[in-house]
This record gives sequence, C-alpha cells and structure tokens, in this order.
Amino acid sequence: MDDLIAGASGAKRPLFRNWGQTELTTSAISDGQLHLAGPSVPLDAAHWPVRGDLAHINLAGKVFVPHYAVPMPHRVAAAGAALRAANQPDADLRDQLNGGTVFNVLDMAGGWAWGQVGEDGFVGYVPLDELEAA
Repeated sequence: MDDLIAGASGAKRPLFRNWGQTELTTSAISDGQLHLAGPSVPLDAAHWPVRGDLAHINLAGKVFVPHYAVPMPHRVAAAGAALRAANQPDADLRDQLNGGTVFNVLDMAGGWAWGQVGEDGFVGYVPLDELEAA
C-alpha cells in the first residue's frame, strides 16, 4: 500500500502527473506555483460546453469544474429534434436540429442529453429518445 507521507517530506511528494508535465506537489500551493489570476470571465452558456459541474475535456486548464467529459458523438433522429436551454420540454428553444445532425453528448440524465452541436455549435439539451449513437 502506498501511504501518504506525513510531515515536511510529504510536501514534496507528487499529487498527480499531467501527461508528462511538471509534477504538482502539495508544496506548490505554498510556493506560489498554483494560483488563480485575474477576474473570472462569464461564459455564454449557449456557446461554451461548460456548466457548474461538468465541461468538455477540451476546456481542461481553461475552466475550473469538478469533472471533464469526452464527447460521445450521436446523430439526431430522422424526424429532427429541438435543442433546449434546459432539460425541460418547455425550456427556451436554442435551435431546431435536422435529422442526421451530429450532437456531441457530454452528459445523460433524466431522459435528456446535454452536449454540443458538432464541434463548435450551440450547447443545450436534447431528449435522449431523439438521438441515435453515431
């Protein structure tokens, strides 16, 4: 079992590795290697695949959320689908998607898929039953 090292010597132990990047240790916080700089910028929810709990993996290092997701490509069913601002049938309509449109799903819950149209289109919710795995 690889236990955490207590005391000052434990502060230099790597917390994680970032794909071959510099190791981040617990002392990084007190040494000033890790900090927030500048004001937070509000993001347009209709165009950025990020919400309070989840973001597109391409936004890692750009936005701070607890989880990042790799998109799962789906296609809109032949009949088309409404892209909504929230996971409710009466939520604001963001776009009407044609059948065959690629919708990159980042989350599925309660009969809804949250994601983005293509690689850089609108972000929103589509009923799961109106999508097909690509």
